[in-house]
Amino acid sequence: MKTPKLSVTWFGHSAFLLELPLGVCVLIDPWLDNPKAPPGAKEVGKIELILITHGHGDHIGNTVELASKTGAKVVAIHEVSLYLTGKGLTNVQGMNKGGSLKSDGVTVTMVDARHSSDIDNESPPLPGGEAAGYVVEFANGYRVYHAGDTALFGDMKLIGEVHKPDLALLPVGDLFTMGPREAARACEMIKPKKVIGMHYGTFPLLTGTPEQMRKHLPQAMRSRVVFLEPGVSTALT
Repeated sequence: MKTPKLSVTWFGHSAFLLELPLGVCVLIDPWLDNPKAPPGAKEVGKIELILITHGHGDHIGNTVELASKTGAKVVAIHEVSLYLTGKGLTNVQGMNKGGSLKSDGVTVTMVDARHSSDIDNESPPLPGGEAAGYVVEFANGYRVYHAGDTALFGDMKLIGEVHKPDLALLPVGDLFTMGPREAARACEMIKPKKVIGMHYGTFPLLTGTPEQMRKHLPQAMRSRVVFLEPGVSTALT
């Protein structure tokens, strides 16, 4: 039996907890009271890093509350980092696309995404820079690509070639992001060992599903799709 390299918990929408066995915990886009989140989702315990892909409220989510409670370092594009600092957080690191940072034995690289990013939980909305994705490399070499909210774009092929992610987390819900057909094409370009669909089913308008993405994949890649239930931790090798 292979030794698990990473534990992944999906909390609905685009919120994921990535846990290295006996190591660091990374929380991404922590909207943990979304309609798909299980009861008690915000009681996540130890977190070293919180990564925010863009400024929309369904991705900043409960960041301020969780970072204040846990002391986790929050990473976001520059404009969103300024906003979060203005909300009273003191352990915030701004960065921009193409850059990498190392923290707690984890290397985080910010990559492109195609989406809007205004901070829309303020009235009027505030500038939020641009939307982004992340490649997270853990100390054991396991690499995760969280695409954030994005359309399909050709440079996903470069993300696959340069970073060679073991796991890709791709939006499939359609309307506000790419849908299942486009997500399948992204998977073909990125060539991850495993892929998980996200940003679907939270609201009736988000009609795409991981099952539909799987049907659009070539037969040889369909076994790479991992299906998760909100709040259930899954070990990946």
